[in-house]
Amino acid sequence: MNGSKHRVIVVGGGLAGLAASVRIAEAGLPVDIFSIVPVKRSHSVCAQGGINACNEVARQQGYSEYEHFDESIYGGDFLAHQPPVYEMAHWAPKIIDLLDRMGVPFNRTNEGQRDLRLFGGSLYKRTHFAGATTGQQVLYALDEQTRRYAAEGKVTKYEHWEFLWPIIADDGACRGIVAQDLRTMQIRAFRADAVVMATGGNGLIFGQSTNSVMCTGGAASRCYQAGAKYANGEFIQVHPTAIPGADKLRLMSESARGEGGRVWVPAIKGPSGGWTRHPDPARDPRQIPASERYYFLEERYPKYGNIVPRDIATREIFNICMEGLGVAGGNMVYLDLTHLGREYIERKLLGIIEIYRKFVGEDPAEVPMKIFPGVHYTMGGLWTTYTPKPDLKGMTLGAPNSMMCSVPGLYAFGEVNYQYHGANRLGANALLSCIFDGLFCGLGVANAVRDAKRLASDEPQALYDRAAEQENAKQRRLVEGKGDQNPYQIAREMGAEMTAASTVVKSGPRLEQALAKIAELRDRAARISLADTGMWTNQNLSFARATADMLTLADAILRGGLERRESRGSHYRTDFPERNDAEFLATTVAQCNPDGTSRIAFEPVPKGIVEPRKRTYGKKDDAPASKPADAPKAPALALAAT
Repeated sequence: MNGSKHRVIVVGGGLAGLAASVRIAEAGLPVDIFSIVPVKRSHSVCAQGGINACNEVARQQGYSEYEHFDESIYGGDFLAHQPPVYEMAHWAPKIIDLLDRMGVPFNRTNEGQRDLRLFGGSLYKRTHFAGATTGQQVLYALDEQTRRYAAEGKVTKYEHWEFLWPIIADDGACRGIVAQDLRTMQIRAFRADAVVMATGGNGLIFGQSTNSVMCTGGAASRCYQAGAKYANGEFIQVHPTAIPGADKLRLMSESARGEGGRVWVPAIKGPSGGWTRHPDPARDPRQIPASERYYFLEERYPKYGNIVPRDIATREIFNICMEGLGVAGGNMVYLDLTHLGREYIERKLLGIIEIYRKFVGEDPAEVPMKIFPGVHYTMGGLWTTYTPKPDLKGMTLGAPNSMMCSVPGLYAFGEVNYQYHGANRLGANALLSCIFDGLFCGLGVANAVRDAKRLASDEPQALYDRAAEQENAKQRRLVEGKGDQNPYQIAREMGAEMTAASTVVKSGPRLEQALAKIAELRDRAARISLADTGMWTNQNLSFARATADMLTLADAILRGGLERRESRGSHYRTDFPERNDAEFLATTVAQCNPDGTSRIAFEPVPKGIVEPRKRTYGKKDDAPASKPADAPKAPALALAAT
């Protein structure tokens, strides 16, 4: 085993965590990886569409790394800091080359070049892909590299372990974690000179989402409660195309639209040229003539059509359904691939086609898919910092504060880091940002540990004993609780409320109502009683603990949305429908109060390389505005659960 006195802990076994582990181990430091599930089952495995990067083929179209940077800043409605995004866009081609050498089976053209597809927010083909299972292929390749370092004794995996709390020393720095073995239920404290959080999103706060069901946001919430700041929580991406499920939503990747899929609803064009409800909206779509198909994205956004960014496509689909134009008059529209031909869609999109066949029982090669928006991603996350280059064109490689949280020694990589996507993430930038964080910022972690004057090995054992006992005490309170509340019922009510109040459309009064509901649920959560009090693989205990943590993060999301009195990217308020740069070209920064509520401040986003401009994507002046009515009452839109 590696005899180094240093040690780094990485929490999360997805792409960001594995990339960070590889980079830190490569720098010569031992790494412990903690993951709730086996690393190869991390949520990154669900990513489908691809990774954005300029290559020579894209360059021949007139594309460039700068164009990728500009698209990302524009797509995020100018809320992202520009140096990190600039650096990421310029590292992207090198990352693709590295993944290629690792063996990722990217699709190829007949000439042997890596193939590219269109993705939302760009008129250029610049998305590299491995069919429609890109995340799985990349995750497996990085896991192979991690296992190589594990064989050398440089990486140790703790799979089926749950992160419970960061250990903060008396100088305010993070010096380790408390974690629990989810099989034996043993709680232990672990020393580390730096801790990297790479724990992904918080979709379960909204009940059903396209996230894996372990994506509670609990780890981020525990760091937040321990003193780390949380940023831009109100920016939640609702993906335009998902299908329902009893347990979660299944994503139909943006790659379907990028490969030529068309979104439409049955409708009749009236004498004035406007579209009205079809007399038989439940009719077999194969029998509906072209003249009775309303391709609303193509008509309203002729320049981008079906590849407008996700926030725009989502609001348009939502608006269409709220107007009563949805399929069968309900909450669904068609995503049509049938015109592409079976051979083409099975060659390019087999991964998602198989999902649809399995869960819906229809063949997208023959019948248009029925889809509706579903909660998918959080642009917000733990607040982090970095060192920009003097000209702002990128970050300083190896800077020890690269994506460090407000707690020294605690870092955030991947989706749990707020830095790269602003108010709306462009599709296929997620895998890129995860891998970039790990590879670029992982070096900064290694440098910070090497340069540290005080190490975890210098800390008294009492610090770790107290932290472990704190979590044991929490566990005892839950196990011994005799209250009248069920954590699953509380979580179900939280999900319904958060989906209704804080997804596609919002308003001040509705957000206030949701805050009152979350406060009620927080009071009830103090009276939880567990159905299972055993001390072996007790999932009931783990879920109950996460439920309280989700409620804390839900408060930060709602309060940020209430205080941000504007509409920007994925955050649309009916009472403040315009973007307001004068007041809100700023990061929402939340800090946790002792009672679990949040206090909100705004931190100006520094001006950078490009200036803010109107974000329109070529919308026709005479097209209906994307200003849907306020969220309907009762079961509130229940995203994708038609």
